Amino acid sequence: MSLPRLLAGVRRERPLSLAEHEQVHGPMPRVGPDLIELIADSGLRGRGGAGFPTAVKMRTVARNRGPRSVLVNAAESEPMSAKDRALLRMAPQLVLDGALAAADAVGARSVVIAVPRDPAYPLAALEQALAERAAGRRVKLVGVPWAHLAGEESALINYLNGGPLKPTLVPPLPAERGLARRPTLVQNPETLAHIALIARHGPGWFHSIGTASHTGSALVTVSGAVRDHGVREIACGAPLPAVLDSAGGPLEPIRAVLVGGYHGVWVAAEDIDSTTLDDESLARHGGGLGAGVIVALGRSACPLQELAGTIAWMASENAGQCGPCIHGLPALAELLSLLAAGQAPRDVSQRLDRYSRNLIGRGACQLPDGAVRFLGSGLDVFAPEIAQHDLRGRCSACLRPPTLRFGVHGHAHSRTAA
Repeated sequence: MSLPRLLAGVRRERPLSLAEHEQVHGPMPRVGPDLIELIADSGLRGRGGAGFPTAVKMRTVARNRGPRSVLVNAAESEPMSAKDRALLRMAPQLVLDGALAAADAVGARSVVIAVPRDPAYPLAALEQALAERAAGRRVKLVGVPWAHLAGEESALINYLNGGPLKPTLVPPLPAERGLARRPTLVQNPETLAHIALIARHGPGWFHSIGTASHTGSALVTVSGAVRDHGVREIACGAPLPAVLDSAGGPLEPIRAVLVGGYHGVWVAAEDIDSTTLDDESLARHGGGLGAGVIVALGRSACPLQELAGTIAWMASENAGQCGPCIHGLPALAELLSLLAAGQAPRDVSQRLDRYSRNLIGRGACQLPDGAVRFLGSGLDVFAPEIAQHDLRGRCSACLRPPTLRFGVHGHAHSRTAA
């Protein structure tokens, strides 16, 4: 089966009904606990950002005793990502198939879908999908704040358990003690949609595309200096230039491409042609595909403004409970702001390096680590522009609106790319 897979048969104007969904994908088989081994054989890894093997999570939940739960993390707190939102708007039944099949496989009684409290969110599509299959008794929709921390699974579980939206230290892992202190399988909508297709077609079908180490297809959100912003389904390992071309091609010469979002890395213009969108290729740049965010940065943008604004936003989104976030991220943001204005201290490079090294691995969540990865990659790729700012202060491009945004991104359409 060629692409599209997840987006097969979808319509822009409305979600597929249950009957239309089954006409496209066929009825959902009853697989039960055997599904875990099918997922293991497929090589599926989570599509929410961390890329953790899905079957490992499922096995951990399944071997724990007592009541268990499945939590669908649909918060999609990466601002430049819209893939899960698009999937739930156009193909909610596929996500529900996967959530219910995963629940049966691990022995979970209940499924909770955490969605942002945002008027732009496709809540009506989900509610209609649940009504069509009378799954409301087993599946519960719960609203959560639209915040970066809502995407962090321990913070989300803490909030749903009645606490603040703040990460908690692990262990125990959510798979051991999560919702209502029960073993909980946490997956994002795209991962569950893949589970639904693997249950239908098998692991061999799934890894018939992709690479040996990064199997299957993935949804990516393409934006920035390209003509056609939107969500596309690609084979893992697709060439980065081909994905940019599928978005109508560049609007201007490209300086770099951000891959993986605000915890991702920058691919310099001279490396674009040799880069493929799989974790093995992207590891050479220090990152991975993550949540599938692809942002083309044009030559007319100011790279330092993009770095400074994003780090300042991440500093503002921290939970306020760990030193690295309370002190470290704001300190980085202040240095970058001074650097952009040409007012940085002489040892600014040494300070940025020292502060960054002191943040790694020290927080309750991965926010500091992701910020350091994003910043370190940018300082390397944009070294010439940063040196000019250090000498001359703000450039004319600083007056332009930034390419990287921090509100709800929300794309209204989808595309597929080979």
